[in-house]
Amino acid sequence: MFVTTPPRELDRLKASPRFINGKFRNDAPPRVRSFKQNMEILWKFATLKNQQVPSHPLPTRPVDLSHFNTPAPKGLNTTWLGHSTLLIQVDGHRIITDPVLEKRVSLLGPSRFTPLPEMDLSHIRHVDLVLISHNHYDHLNRFSIQTLAPVTQRFLVPLGVGPTLEKWGVPREKIQELDWWDNVTLGDLTLTATPAQHFSGRTPLDANKTLWASWVIQGPAHRLFFSGDSAYFKGFKIIGEQFGPFDMTFLECGSYDALWADVHMVPEETVRAHLDLKGKVLHPIHWGTFNLANHPWYDPMVRLDKAARKAGVPLATPVAGQTLFPQHNRLGAPWWTAHADTPAP
Repeated sequence: MFVTTPPRELDRLKASPRFINGKFRNDAPPRVRSFKQNMEILWKFATLKNQQVPSHPLPTRPVDLSHFNTPAPKGLNTTWLGHSTLLIQVDGHRIITDPVLEKRVSLLGPSRFTPLPEMDLSHIRHVDLVLISHNHYDHLNRFSIQTLAPVTQRFLVPLGVGPTLEKWGVPREKIQELDWWDNVTLGDLTLTATPAQHFSGRTPLDANKTLWASWVIQGPAHRLFFSGDSAYFKGFKIIGEQFGPFDMTFLECGSYDALWADVHMVPEETVRAHLDLKGKVLHPIHWGTFNLANHPWYDPMVRLDKAARKAGVPLATPVAGQTLFPQHNRLGAPWWTAHADTPAP
């Protein structure tokens, strides 16, 4: 779906130093893949069988929405719904990140191999904030936005993403578009759009027409970082120096390949980014839900667990639907080892 940016919004896009010749750019020079490399990517994805999808259903837990619906003024709990979707209750505020609450994200795109945890969406009574990292289909989902719009106070999105939400029926007054380093306040919570190294687009016609971002969440008692999608880059260290330390970092860890190392991290880089950010607890996201790369479904966690142990980094590893309480050291367990199709290396 291609959405035209209104003239007034286009003026704001043009004012961004990242908007050059009609498209947004990363700070690092873009990597240009040859036609042969692109064909190699497509061929591998179509033909390679490498346990990208589990041979049996992975575990989930019914979501206990009471933890989300009744926020504690200085509390923190998180519920992972798979991929990059999180219910976060932090310092009395309720936040949802990159909500994808249906099985298939596009007509031709992949469907979830881990089902959405059991949850009655009508029981979500109030959402202070929905954070969107970028407009790829596995992060920006029409059904989810329309479902959450009536109960959501505010949607924070990168530059250029607002018109899509408006087209889906979200009132303009609920939407705020931010450039990198812009910030807004919601009560005693401060949200800052920070850099990421990635790209955007929902059709061949709108590549990089909208911005992508990571997010810093600062409350009176806790600081959190949500990466969205990003390659490893020097920006993590800059963000860590300016906003760290973080009580938790939610960092992508999956859908990687040597041919697109400029837009996604491998697990060892995820740990490195967490250290750059001065994080305490590392919560991996963007794994165990969709088949988007050629590695085994469990490979991200096998490698991440090894790298985190070596670096002395605590991991938060819930099954989908499980609520964690980091302040009580309730961080989950290495559940994937019992469900891997072959013994973990």
